[in-house]
Amino acid sequence: MTRFIKKHKKEIGLAPDDLIFRGEKKTDSISLRIIDFDSKNLIENTAKAVKEISEFQHKETVTWINVDGLHNTSIMQEITTAFKLDTLVLPEVLNTEARPRVIEYDNCTLITIKMLMLDESQGKTIVENLSLILTKTVLMSFQEQKGDVFEPVRERIRKQKKRIRTGGTDYLTFALLDIVVDNYLYVISVLGEKIETLEENLLLNPSKDTIREINNYKRELNFLRKNIKPAKEMIFSLAKTDSDFITESTYVHFKELEDNISQANDATDSYREILSDQLNVYHTTISSKLNDIMKFLTVFSVIFIPLTFIAGIYGTNFEYVPELTYKYSYFIMWFVMIIIAVAMLIFFKKKKWF
Repeated sequence: MTRFIKKHKKEIGLAPDDLIFRGEKKTDSISLRIIDFDSKNLIENTAKAVKEISEFQHKETVTWINVDGLHNTSIMQEITTAFKLDTLVLPEVLNTEARPRVIEYDNCTLITIKMLMLDESQGKTIVENLSLILTKTVLMSFQEQKGDVFEPVRERIRKQKKRIRTGGTDYLTFALLDIVVDNYLYVISVLGEKIETLEENLLLNPSKDTIREINNYKRELNFLRKNIKPAKEMIFSLAKTDSDFITESTYVHFKELEDNISQANDATDSYREILSDQLNVYHTTISSKLNDIMKFLTVFSVIFIPLTFIAGIYGTNFEYVPELTYKYSYFIMWFVMIIIAVAMLIFFKKKKWF
């Protein structure tokens, strides 16, 4: 399936408030995880029903509700009703192929962004859609499948780190987005290390495998750019949003996100140029190598052209040719011809001319 754009025919013509899951089912069941805290108290558990999480919206504490799995539309409808969300909010959450964006509603702010992770077994980058619904006291995060990418944030809450325990839902939102952007930088750095290593091998030993690797890295880099550039636009838009749910002190941290996402975006542009240069270097090196081969063969041919010319005129039709009367001359001739052919093949192979 294409990694750059996905659109199913059955989705054409649907109303924007139709509660339909648009994406790939990545987990069998939906789980609801709750972390409720203030500067002194912490509650952490797993809910079995939406009713259990809806009670937290009336508390003065900060509540982080993490929903893993998006395919159960009945649960999503219950969340819409329980938290009195606009009917357009959850359909946006269920559209996992939408571009990252920030949307303001009357009682919440919706933020969507793509999370990037390395799949070491397949050697490629995988993407997951993340949606955040921000209110005064509740932050709801929606992931396509259960994962531990946000475990560092949970650990900071458990260890009573002052800034996150007193910062509110807006600072918690920043913390989650910061994890996402840091993962961008990590994925790019791993890919960049491979690209830089390839650059060293390119000068020493260019081969068909080299051009294959360059094309693979270009494809992965284009996939990263496809997800990071819209994320950059979203974060810059978020930093300028005049939201009732974001305090002035937290906007400073969103400015930090701007710097990090710009660094990630610039890195993808730089590595894209490096790959283009590597491709040019490869073709230049191969052309230079071909020129050396042609030069050798030309010299070799020039030496034998006059010899062949003389043999072509006179042949071997002399009266005295000692080999003509020797019993094994014919077999010796074939042996010498085969030895010469094999020796030339070994020589060409050693020179890596084929």
